[in-house]
Amino acid sequence: MSHASAPLPRRSFESVAINESSVYAKVAWRLIPFLFLCYVAAYLDRVNVGFAKLQMLSDLGFSETVYGLGAGVFFIGYFLFEVPSNIILHKVGARLWIARVMLTWGLISGAMMFVKTPTMFYVMRFALGLAEAGLFPGVILYLTYWFPSERRGKITALFMTGIPMSGVIGGPLSGWILHALSGAHGLAGWQWLFLLEALPSLVMGIAVIAYLDDGIKHARWLSESEKTLLAANIAADSSQAQSHSLRDGFTQPIVWLLSGIYFFFIMGLYGVGFWLPTLIKGSGVTEPLLIGALTTLPYAAAAIAMVMVGRSSDKRRERRWHVTVPGLIGTVGWLVSVATGHTSVALSIAALTVATMGVMVTLSQFWCLPTAVLSGAAAATGVAVVNSVGNLAGFVSPYAIGWIVDKTHSTDLGVYTLAACLTVGGLLALTMPKRLVNR
Repeated sequence: MSHASAPLPRRSFESVAINESSVYAKVAWRLIPFLFLCYVAAYLDRVNVGFAKLQMLSDLGFSETVYGLGAGVFFIGYFLFEVPSNIILHKVGARLWIARVMLTWGLISGAMMFVKTPTMFYVMRFALGLAEAGLFPGVILYLTYWFPSERRGKITALFMTGIPMSGVIGGPLSGWILHALSGAHGLAGWQWLFLLEALPSLVMGIAVIAYLDDGIKHARWLSESEKTLLAANIAADSSQAQSHSLRDGFTQPIVWLLSGIYFFFIMGLYGVGFWLPTLIKGSGVTEPLLIGALTTLPYAAAAIAMVMVGRSSDKRRERRWHVTVPGLIGTVGWLVSVATGHTSVALSIAALTVATMGVMVTLSQFWCLPTAVLSGAAAATGVAVVNSVGNLAGFVSPYAIGWIVDKTHSTDLGVYTLAACLTVGGLLALTMPKRLVNR
């Protein structure tokens, strides 16, 4: 038999590999830009209270502690409804449930313009948390229906760039609304802020019904051979996961370890989300429009870093150090921001940019860990448990920092707390079993 035919199997293999890459590119282009826009709208509605704070507190006579409690009580509602929401999504499908989530929170976010008292503020923020609870863990679960674990580092990072990009978009937009519309038609600038920034969520909620598919088999834009390829890869990937059953998502010790890691990382995230405008103001910038413009720098840099590190994580099939190192870098950024915050606006912005990059990269890479060890019903519950327990830090972080600011009249101690949390979370990530997560 001639050896001339030997190269043929290799060419055939390469053809299959190229085919597979093109199929996943097709899926990514179909899903990620749309889900990205949904998350931008969600995150904008969640943290625009940080900009509203610049006018809202003086208008309504709220203290920093009242603001911190109101900002944080969102996560109590979020915690209570997140696991049930993800279980419902797993049973009824992503399309209708994500649409319900977005339309509900859009209405509540717009209604924040009517807040007059601390009690109203707390109630509306709690309701907003209930409404929004299902989006993030639902999308993380939804991505596992399409992408195997070895492709999720970059994909998750692309989706989660919605967090920093909401800052790139929302910072200047929020600053402009506060500056230009204050007093228009008898409404304060912060009231216009809540009203106008709720509109994208309502529009995207309607679009979800028409655009999203519940899974591979429902995707009319895929050929049958493409569906077969994707489904086979997901089935093979799921067989390697440690936990599959609904009960596993609650009872596995590794789920609670992940929850603890995520708790510390979320402390850092909402330090950025709720306090970045205040920290920039504390460095000597007072004009809301300029504060909004300056917030784009940390967020834009973070978006770029998330995609680059996500690509590196997938290429090397290494997850733990891609979580830990950015967390430590973010710690350094927080510490330097304290040292320079009262001396140089430029150095302070640079340090806050490094801190924001560290926080955002750490979070996007973290989500490669739970989706590598959980599959099926366990992923539906486990992802929601990790996200809901972790997001309790969204209650602790703004409330604790608000209390610290009221007591010390400085944000320094609060920033030290955020730095410590990032360090602890990063070191805990190294305790994850390497054989389970590096795939």
